[in-house]
Amino acid sequence: MKEITPQEVQQRLENGEALNLIDVREVDEVQAGHISGITHIPLGLLEFRTHELDKNKPYIMVCRSGGRSGKATEFLQNQGFDVTNMSGGMLAWEGNVE
Repeated sequence: MKEITPQEVQQRLENGEALNLIDVREVDEVQAGHISGITHIPLGLLEFRTHELDKNKPYIMVCRSGGRSGKATEFLQNQGFDVTNMSGGMLAWEGNVE
């Protein structure tokens, strides 16, 4: 499984890169603070919403600590998507949140 650190994600965003971030946390967690520009798909709904994703785009999966996003990364990889897990999740995120 491919992984990226929260610091690498933050640097790429600060450099103006358009990243496809998918936050798989629950609604209340996302409302408490999330990275700007995310797509929110709770982990439990991911298998029902894969039609919203594009296999030609790379995605970075985000959760609280990296566990749920790791499961989401493995699931989407098995479906043929280009996905990377943000290790450490939002607990390790030092950038701005909305």
